[in-house]
Formats: sequence, structure tokens, C-alpha cells
Amino acid sequence: MARAKSKNYIDETKKAMDSLGVYKPEYGKLIEIYAGLLDQYEMLIKMHRDQDFAPTEETAAGGVKSNPVVKQLETLRKDILAYSDRLCLNPKAFDSTNIKPAPAKSKLDNVMELLNSG
Repeated sequence: MARAKSKNYIDETKKAMDSLGVYKPEYGKLIEIYAGLLDQYEMLIKMHRDQDFAPTEETAAGGVKSNPVVKQLETLRKDILAYSDRLCLNPKAFDSTNIKPAPAKSKLDNVMELLNSG
């Protein structure tokens, strides 16, 4: 079952894709994975912040090694970028499509649409 935060990311992603005119229900699994990546990224950022953004950590032998959270964050950034490309959620990816975002409806248009549907 998806965590509440992942569910929020799913809803936000669908809404953003819909406003760009690129959403299709068939992208559901990709959107879920993307939302999960965003959720993981947020958790790791909090963990890294709690570690005072330490780039390294001590080993049991008294040496120093790279902080594994930093490596995980780097990997997640790359994965998030790849998924945002596939979902056309960043300017570079969206600009490479032939899709133009629908113009925003005015309040008057929304009211007229409601009146016509009722």
C-alpha cells in the first residue's frame, strides 16, 4: 500500500501532467515509481539534514568513508530526472514534444461550463 506522502506525489504528478496535456492512465505504474522515488528522496534529505549534511562518516576502523546517504541521494536524483523526462515533467523533456499546454480557463469560462452542463 502506498504511503500517504507517495499518494500525494501521485496526485500532484497526475495533476501536473494533466495540466501539460501529457497525462494518460496507462502511465500509472511509471507515475507510482516516480512518486516513490520522490518519497525516498524526501526521507533521505531529512536523514542527511539530521546528520548535519555530513559528506563523510567514520568507519569502525577509525578511517573515513563517503556518507552512503550522499551516494543514495545522487542515484535518486538521476532516477528522478530520468522519470521526469519520461513523464514530460521538466522543461527540456516537454519542449521536445509537440504538445502545447492548454490555456488556463478563466473563471468566467468555468462558470459558463458549469451552467451549460447543468
